[in-house]
Amino acid sequence: MTHTRDWKVRLHLFEDQGTTKAHAVLDIGDTAVTGQGVARRNPHDRDIPEIGDELAAGRAMNDLAVKLLGIARDDIEGVSRPGP
Repeated sequence: MTHTRDWKVRLHLFEDQGTTKAHAVLDIGDTAVTGQGVARRNPHDRDIPEIGDELAAGRAMNDLAVKLLGIARDDIEGVSRPGP
């Protein structure tokens, strides 16, 4: 049997005074998994917003991935334990 899913990640980026924050949201049906990421520009570096966006977004998606893997681990443990 073929199993197909279409999950979408929403990624919100906010920049303020050299700091970029990212918030990633993955809706997996009955729940949502979120990830956070932050990038701070060194005051001596040139202001290139795209780099902050990339770093913050990558960190948010990495955080989301770690949380999603934790959920999968917990689900696997729950299935492999014998019932009462």
